[in-house]
Parts: sequence; C-alpha cells; structure tokens
Amino acid sequence: MTPHLSEEEWNERVRAHPELAAMPQSLRDAATEQQTKAGERLYAIGDRPQFMLFVTAGELRLTRRAQNGAEVILQRSASGFVAEASLETSRYHCDIVAAQSTRLLRFPIGCFREALREDAAFQAAWMSRLAQEVRKLRAQCERLSLHGAAERIEHYIEAEGQGGRLELRQSRKSWAAELGLTHEALYRALATMVRTGRLRTEMQGDRFVLFACPRKH
Repeated sequence: MTPHLSEEEWNERVRAHPELAAMPQSLRDAATEQQTKAGERLYAIGDRPQFMLFVTAGELRLTRRAQNGAEVILQRSASGFVAEASLETSRYHCDIVAAQSTRLLRFPIGCFREALREDAAFQAAWMSRLAQEVRKLRAQCERLSLHGAAERIEHYIEAEGQGGRLELRQSRKSWAAELGLTHEALYRALATMVRTGRLRTEMQGDRFVLFACPRKH
C-alpha cells in the first residue's frame, strides 16, 4: 500500500518540482507515493496502465529488448512525468524499469483524464508540457544525426543549457547513453574539448557544469 502525501510533503515536492503546482486539488488528494529499488520492473509490456507516473528522485526508463537481446532505451526520466502516452493507450508497449533507487508519485489514470476534461488551466499546462517534449525530442533527433562526439556535446549545451552554460543533472554515464556515445568516448571528447579550448568544466558543489567557449575566427 503506497501512502498518500500530507500537505507538508506535497508542498515539499512542489518546491522541488514546480511543474506539480499545476495539479488540481482532485489529483493532489488522489496521489500516492512509491519507492522502488534499482533494477525493479514496475510494469511490463502488455500491462494495463493504471497510473500516470511522476519521478521525484532517481530515474525510470522505458525499455524493450531488441531481437539480439540488447536493451533498447526509449525514454528516461530523472524528474517529471514518464510514459505520457499511457494516458491514451490500453496496454504498455514497453517495460518500465527503475535504473536506480527511485521515488515517484502515482496519479490514478481515470482521475487524471477527468481533471484534463474539467480543469482548463490544468489542460493548458499539460498541453504546454507535451509541446515542450516534442521540441526536446526534435532536438534529440537532430543531435543524434551529428557524427562527432564534440558536435553532440556542443549541441546539447546549446539546446538544454542557457547562455552556453549547462548544469548536468544526471551521471556522465547516463548522459553518454543519451548522446548515443559510450562513456569512454564521452570522457575522451570532453578531455579533448577542454584541452583545445572548446569547453570549460568545473564542479559546483556536487554538480558538473559545462561552459561552451566561443569559437575563435
């Protein structure tokens, strides 16, 4: 049995994840919290979706198995909603797996649909979020079409950072997978870019921060 959140706990989650502020009271009241272990499979291909899932800590991944047995990662989320398409489908088309110890909020899918129908402000916030996801996926497709590791890194900083600065909010190994690189290739590219003046990096607390250096003409 997963617990409902107290008002204090809910407010704490909203401070960490401002996107939750758009949730109407009906969804706040219905929300439950779940803690998973690393490697735990929450749902399997063919399962019926019962909840909309929001990651507040850790990481969930949507995965399938290729014909050769290799794992294919379709989506990863270290913060925010995951498997949004489950809102409009009767069965999951992938597995949902915890990549590490993960905490998530669960919103009953029926309540979620009802809130979207009845709450115009929540509907607008949800549509805005989906539009942002489309832009993000387009940028990711463009990035993966680039051949060089350095070019992918610079594209990521430009698309996901601000003013040439990017605060990495995931492990470098996870970032390498998102860039379509091995972590060894990522480390080599970062070292070369720093050495040649294309990039500057530093640790700010426990965050790895990257700064794109202007090209000299």
